[in-house]
Amino acid sequence: MWMDLVIVFAIIMIGSFVQGISGFGFGILAMSFMPFFFTVKDSTLLVVALATILSFSITMQLKKHIEWRSVFLILSFALVGRGFGFLVLHNFGELPVLRVVLGVFLLGVVVYLLVSPKPDPDRKRIPVWIPVLMGLAGGFVGGVFAVGGPFFVFFFLMAFPNNRYAYTANLQVVFFLNSITTVSLHGFSGDYTLNILLFILVGFIAVMAGSRLGVHFLNKVSNEQVKKLAALVVAVAAINLILFGN
Repeated sequence: MWMDLVIVFAIIMIGSFVQGISGFGFGILAMSFMPFFFTVKDSTLLVVALATILSFSITMQLKKHIEWRSVFLILSFALVGRGFGFLVLHNFGELPVLRVVLGVFLLGVVVYLLVSPKPDPDRKRIPVWIPVLMGLAGGFVGGVFAVGGPFFVFFFLMAFPNNRYAYTANLQVVFFLNSITTVSLHGFSGDYTLNILLFILVGFIAVMAGSRLGVHFLNKVSNEQVKKLAALVVAVAAINLILFGN
């Protein structure tokens, strides 16, 4: 039990540090390893609860950079996606096969991290279908697996290609409002157990320390370096989930 707490603490702190630097990555890194300790359902509940704390902490540090007009559309559809994600996780989250499904999706995330194009600073307007589609997909996947970040990152890199602080602030406020929605739905449904609450308490300390350290290095480490390292770690974990998760 104590060894599990120490390992989970380390995973959460590293994920929080990565999110503080790059704006995302906590859910991806955490969900690459949590299913080795919990079911997919409990893993998602733990990660989403901590993501709420993490995104709130970063949002408060960068709140002056939030632009609500850029957030409204993608957030609205993301919350719709979260509702559907809640139904899937609540009813099917204990199935072992979800570990394999998660592993396959994480490999897709690795491909995204390695081949995603750099944002175009000359783009004048973003088509409406992009925030609608990215919101629905990110909300649903985040509600089931807590790894919906890449969909939101795709949009906000387009919206703020030259302003890293605005990109991070608006991304985090969307993460926060999505995460607190998921926590509320599962909380009212009685899905949180005392065991998960214990790990949330331990993870709170790791989240606060890791995120503050990450924000401190926000302009000192490139996104490309973070993406390559994260891709390697996630790929190893994803292959393990696919081979041994069921």
